[in-house]
Amino acid sequence: MRPLRTRIITALLVLTAAAAGGRQLLAEQEEDQEAITVGTTEPVTSLDPAGAYDSGSWALFSNVFQALLTFEPGDTTPVPDAAERCGFQDDGLRLFRCTLRHGIRFPSGREMTAADVTYSFDRIRRIDSDLGPASLFTTLGSVTADDSRTVTFHLSTPDATFPLKVATGAASIVDRETYPAASLRAGSAVDGTGPYTLTAYTKDRTADLKPNPHYKGYLHRTGSPIRLRYYSDAHALARAWSARQVDVTSRTLPVDLLAELNPGNPTQRVAEGDTAQTHNLYLNTRGGSPLHDPRVRRALAWLVDREALAYTVYRNTVDPLYSVIPRGMTGHTTPFFDRYPGAPSAGKARALLAQAGVSLPVHVSLGYDRGRGVGVSAREAAALKRQLQTGGLFAVDVKGYEWADFQRRWAAGRMDAWAVSWVADYPDPETFGAALVETGSSMNTGYSNDQVDRLVRRTRGLADRGGTVDAFGALQTRVAQDVPLSPLWQRKDYVVSTSYVGGGQYLQDGTGVFRLWRLRRT
Repeated sequence: MRPLRTRIITALLVLTAAAAGGRQLLAEQEEDQEAITVGTTEPVTSLDPAGAYDSGSWALFSNVFQALLTFEPGDTTPVPDAAERCGFQDDGLRLFRCTLRHGIRFPSGREMTAADVTYSFDRIRRIDSDLGPASLFTTLGSVTADDSRTVTFHLSTPDATFPLKVATGAASIVDRETYPAASLRAGSAVDGTGPYTLTAYTKDRTADLKPNPHYKGYLHRTGSPIRLRYYSDAHALARAWSARQVDVTSRTLPVDLLAELNPGNPTQRVAEGDTAQTHNLYLNTRGGSPLHDPRVRRALAWLVDREALAYTVYRNTVDPLYSVIPRGMTGHTTPFFDRYPGAPSAGKARALLAQAGVSLPVHVSLGYDRGRGVGVSAREAAALKRQLQTGGLFAVDVKGYEWADFQRRWAAGRMDAWAVSWVADYPDPETFGAALVETGSSMNTGYSNDQVDRLVRRTRGLADRGGTVDAFGALQTRVAQDVPLSPLWQRKDYVVSTSYVGGGQYLQDGTGVFRLWRLRRT
């Protein structure tokens, strides 16, 4: 897999399709060809785009729905998909307009119109699901259908990243006649216009996808039928791989298996690359939490040993991380290395706790997802517990939860600390700054800082993303001081496939698009 690349997004001001009429999807082979089976541990939270803000759901959305824009493999400038063209209409980055392609039809046969687009955006914000992506559109004031094919987004504040957000799973366009306006759609039916149609779905088990011959958009050629198989944990996926019950594995094989992968094995293909996925320990900063005082959170930061986690728990399949923004992305710095040099240090942690006047040990609850990464997640939580309990400074109560329950608990602020991975929504540092530390962030730590909010707003007003470096640097310095989260590691990505299936390196590349159509039997 190609590493994530970040470029100056000047091309966002005008985005035009190569052919104004769009492309009709062409089936490469007969429909009855054998499906390629893809195994994953990333579950689907909801089949309704208004009810899911997680990588497993968005992986499916990028195949069965269309957004106005999408990303080419390895690139960071969005290109038109359901749109024929899009662009900002003003230098102030507050008026963004798209024109739909002709002839995009929902499964019912009805043609997509601008009213479906406005409906899709309005319902996400109206439903405002706890597990949904409404927080991604905080800068959207309103969206209007100017005619049957023209959509205008009126932004409340300048937002150079808005075109990137319009290319995500959050911007999936639904049929206004089949999706209720004020509630999530029940059942397993999906009325999308993406390159695949969902022909069968069993929650937490399988999703069967067939190429959509009526797709019109960025793609001009489809791949094979796909069967997605969902596994409860990494070890179950590994067993399925060993038994050749899957052709491709993606997120996540067990750490021990990944560490032993042999690129020279002729029976398999291994795609390894850097990702924009980070893993952080989030801290509840609200009043009443044992971590409310920033001095207590700084003490905790002095005890975290990232190198030990990467080496002993993950066997060097991840890299230690000292920043909110990952390596390879504009604005990356190392403030947690600079502010806490030589960590871990129980002495410095004890001095901060003494200044805070708290009784020792400080009792803290630590939650983790016990499903998808079973084994390694539990080992990480146990390792963090040992680190934080050094010198008797903290007493950590560790508990694992199933994924959906885990999400609800952090959304409700019912844990003191929780370890969660964050996959970039789109290839820009704002997806880490705004989503993780801005007031009202997705991780719901309760953290709010006026300086951080101002810095996020400043970066949104810069079309030249290279000009955001100083602001994002200042943001990360402030986060290292306040510690609403402690970065732990950055993932290396591995896609393992059998020798007769190619294209695995294109499945994911930091743009958030899961390109199942690139898989081919060779």
